[in-house]
Amino acid sequence: MTRLHKPHMKPIVITERFPYRYVEAGTLDNGTPDYRIQKFNERTDRYKDMYLCDNGMQLETAIEDFEYTKWLDPSDDVGAYIKDN
Repeated sequence: MTRLHKPHMKPIVITERFPYRYVEAGTLDNGTPDYRIQKFNERTDRYKDMYLCDNGMQLETAIEDFEYTKWLDPSDDVGAYIKDN
C-alpha cells in the first residue's frame, strides 16, 4: 500500500493516551484515511510515527485496547499483556 506524502499536512489528532496519540495523516492513494499511531519522544519533545495502521478498525482496536497499542510498540522497554503473578 503506497502512502501519499503531504509534507505540509498537519495530522488530525483523534485522541491521545500518553505517550501515544492516534492520528489521521491525510489520505492514501486508494482514497482511504491514513491512520497512524505516534509516540512522544522525550529527547526531541515531539511525536513521531510509531505504527502505520492497516485500516480504521485496527486504529479503533488500538484506541480501545491500550495493551494492543503497547503490543504494536517496537521499543524493547514496553511490555504488553503482562500477566500478574
